[in-house]
Amino acid sequence: MKRLVAKSELCIGCRLCEEVCSQAYRKEKNGKKSAIRIEENGDKGYIVHVCNQCGHCADICPVPAIEKDENGIVRIREDICVGCLTCVENCPTETMYAHDELTEPFKCIACGLCAEECPSGAIEIEAY
Repeated sequence: MKRLVAKSELCIGCRLCEEVCSQAYRKEKNGKKSAIRIEENGDKGYIVHVCNQCGHCADICPVPAIEKDENGIVRIREDICVGCLTCVENCPTETMYAHDELTEPFKCIACGLCAEECPSGAIEIEAY
């Protein structure tokens, strides 16, 4: 099983991870459509927000449209999702996202593209 691990202390705030994620999955460079988010943290640098694949969203989904696959990655079944956003509202890490232009919520699927592009090593793929 794998997941992304963020090392916020190494983040330089370039937001390349947001760009590569939104470009890969939404075909546009739009940080608000990225499944990884960078937050400015004043003089302390940046905070990297990424799903830890805990599965809480799958547990609370009323449909259920969210499940863990054989690799431990939590995935949203867009063909079943009704867009109620219960998962977004109840995500303990606040890493399940919604966007007005999209009908379903979205999250990190640990593809690793952001980790490959991160120039500072702030994002890594970890086996667990």
